[in-house]
Parts: sequence; structure tokens; C-alpha cells
Amino acid sequence: MSASLSPARLRLRDVLRVGSAGLRTRPLRVFMSALGIAIGISAMIAVVGISSSSRADLDRQLAALGTNMLTVAPGSTMTGGDAKLPTESVAMISRIGPVEKVAATGKVSSAKVYRNDKIPSGESGGISVLAADLKLPSTVGTTMAHGIWFNKATEKYPAVVLGSSAAKRLGIAAAGVDVQVYLGSKWFTVVGILDPVPLAPELDGAVLVGWSAAQTYLGFDTHPTTVYTRTEDSAVEAVRSVLPGTTNPQAPSEVKVSRPSDALAAREATDQALTGLLLGLGGVSLLVGGVGVANTMVITVLERRGEIGLRRSLGATRGQIRLQFLAESLLLSALGGIGGVVVGIAVTTGYAAAQGYAAIVPPWATAGGVTSTLLIGGMAGLYPAIRASRLAPTEALAMP
Repeated sequence: MSASLSPARLRLRDVLRVGSAGLRTRPLRVFMSALGIAIGISAMIAVVGISSSSRADLDRQLAALGTNMLTVAPGSTMTGGDAKLPTESVAMISRIGPVEKVAATGKVSSAKVYRNDKIPSGESGGISVLAADLKLPSTVGTTMAHGIWFNKATEKYPAVVLGSSAAKRLGIAAAGVDVQVYLGSKWFTVVGILDPVPLAPELDGAVLVGWSAAQTYLGFDTHPTTVYTRTEDSAVEAVRSVLPGTTNPQAPSEVKVSRPSDALAAREATDQALTGLLLGLGGVSLLVGGVGVANTMVITVLERRGEIGLRRSLGATRGQIRLQFLAESLLLSALGGIGGVVVGIAVTTGYAAAQGYAAIVPPWATAGGVTSTLLIGGMAGLYPAIRASRLAPTEALAMP
């Protein structure tokens, strides 16, 4: 009986060894080819990283302009009178899914503030008194110039935080905290002074009292007069459309909601422009890398026809020859892709450090850079691999 012979199957380790053999024998050419791929990929990674870092810094600056902040205030009733927001407005607005932060202030019309009790009642200086929510600073994006903000304990006691302009008008800006002001026929201790609030300038000229203390000492009716709402950037318009009905279900027409900042439109336009730029540059970089791999592999097949003929004569199948050159193409692409990612990250880090903001390289960019390089390299090496496998042993050995 004659046993049929079948070619040995190449294991993964064998494929890698055979594929890398061609790279090891031509190190200079491999280096130059991988360098071409690396330059393309590093350019793509650097553009993505620099753009992402710049975009993050731009988003931070635009966020400071209040692109995602909406304000809710009472409008007018059907008869032309002044409407009021329900006392539960803040709680109801906080239940809206995309809403991230909510805080309110309430005007205390019956109270006036003076530097001391010797000043005539008609010389209050027009400084407004507002009951303030504990979450107000984080919602409107303000910080303390001096002292501290209210907490759950101090907001119940006769203590005040002054806006930056109010502190100057009262002559307290230089004195700092732990002084007293005369408010609603009672002495209140100044525990803090705010920095200027660009997003809510009405707070600069106000004296702020804890919500509970305003009820206890100043007869505050607990109806908010301004509700500050921070939302997800992508849901600003959607939240704005439901705020009137959520704030006052009984009379949504009596609720006024501010328009989103024009900076939000600027951010969206910037994002679209950067996305188009990244896609264009990335596509060109990958195309250049693919052409480089294809060129290298075609030349490699032409130069190694003798090796191909010898391997075919020794029993290598067409599939094994095809797999050898395809593996070589993928390894070459992987070297260039990984090198390009490393260089791209280094360039992004250096540029971001020079500009003074955090370096951000999206994970999808690094993973996509290597993956796309392998795909392009595989496609570019497929034709040379097929061409090599179709060479007949005698034809290949006869070629000079």
C-alpha cells in the first residue's frame, strides 16, 4: 500500500520565524520601510493627540463661559403680576436625567444690610440680600477669595458670605472675615467673601445668607427667584425645553429659562472641524503607509525568486509561501505601527507640556493606529504574497 504524502502544517511559531527571517536579512531596508510607516502613523497619532489635548483645554475654557448652564427665573402671571417658582423647584429639576448640578438663590426683599446699626435705614446702598443653596459655588463655578462657604451647620446660623462688589461697598474687602454686618435688625458674622462670578454677576453685589437662616431670622418664604442648572453638554437644548414644565407643572408659561450660551455653538462647530481634519489626515497617513509596505514587498518578491523556487522544490506549498510573505508584511507593518504610536505619543506629550496643558491621547487612536496599520499592511502584502506563491519552482530557479 502506498501512503499519500501531505505537507507539514506550519505552526504559528514557525510562521513568525519564517516571516521574520526576511526582515533580519535586510535590516536597512526594513528600517527604512518601517520608518516610512512610523512617520505616517506618528503623524496621525500626534494630530489626534494634539487636537484632543487642545480640544480638552478649549472645552475647559468654554465650560468656564457657562456653555452648559441654564438659569430659571419666575416670569409673569396671566394677569401681569409677578409669578413665583414653587418651593420644590430645585428638587424637581434635579430629577431630570442629564442635569448634573442644581442650586438656587431666593431674594429676601424685607431685609436690608448695613455696615453697622448707626447708618440711617434709607442708606443701605441697594445691596440685595439672597438666601443661598449650599451647592451654589460649584454650580455657578465660583471660588472663595476669603473664608469659607456655608456648610450644613453654619447655614442655620446668622452668618453671611459677601459678593466681591458687596464686600467693597461695605468696606469689608480689606478687613477679611470674622467681622459683622447689620442685617434685618440683627448682627450677622461674615464667614466668607466670594471671588467675582462671571457666570452670575448678580451675586457679586449681593449678601448671601444660608437658606435655613434666611427662614429663621429674615422671614424668607422659601420660594427661589433664580435656579442655576448645569447639564450635560449634549443635552442643553433638550433640558431647556422641559425646564418650564418641570419647574412649575401647574403654570409652565410663568417660567423663564435663559438661552444657551453662543459659546456652545462655537464648541460644536470646533468639534466638527477637528473631527473632519483628523479623519482626513489619518486616511492620508494610512494610505502612504500601505503604499510603502506594498512597494517593499513587491521588491522583496522580485529579489527572492531563487529562495521561493528552492523552498517550492523542497516541498513548500503555495499556501505556505503565501503565508510566509503575508506574515513578513504584517510584521513589517507592526514594527512601523508600534514605532509610530510611540513617537506620536512622545510628540503629543512634548507639545502639551510646552503649551501648559494635559496631554491626552485617546485609547482608540493608539489601538486604531496599530490595527489599521496591520489591516493596510495585510492588504498591501496580499498581492506580492499571492504572486510569490504562483511562481513555479523551475521558473523561479531559472530566473537570474
